[in-house]
Amino acid sequence: MNNILEYKGYYGEVNFSNQDEVFFGKLIGINDLVSFEGSTVKELKSGFREAVDDYLKTCLAIGKDPEKTYKGSFNIRISPDLHRKAATKAALEKISLNDFVRKAIDDKVN
Repeated sequence: MNNILEYKGYYGEVNFSNQDEVFFGKLIGINDLVSFEGSTVKELKSGFREAVDDYLKTCLAIGKDPEKTYKGSFNIRISPDLHRKAATKAALEKISLNDFVRKAIDDKVN
């Protein structure tokens, strides 16, 4: 089951509230909180597209970059055993552990 909507390169995470009997979600990958909802799938998709369009229009009006900024570096926590295995594999491939992890992420997302 895919709980992600995409429109104009923006993504929305979708959930369902059984208590309220409504689909709801929020845009992901931005610096702001932008939500949307709908009682039907059609209303949910329409609300999502309207939320993206409104967010882009608002960002343009206030001169703000709508994209979330990423530094290109982050820390991860893994088990010591996985760390050892990755470091060993990187050494055998004669690359740094950083390059090994970068390649593994690249292979997974592309």
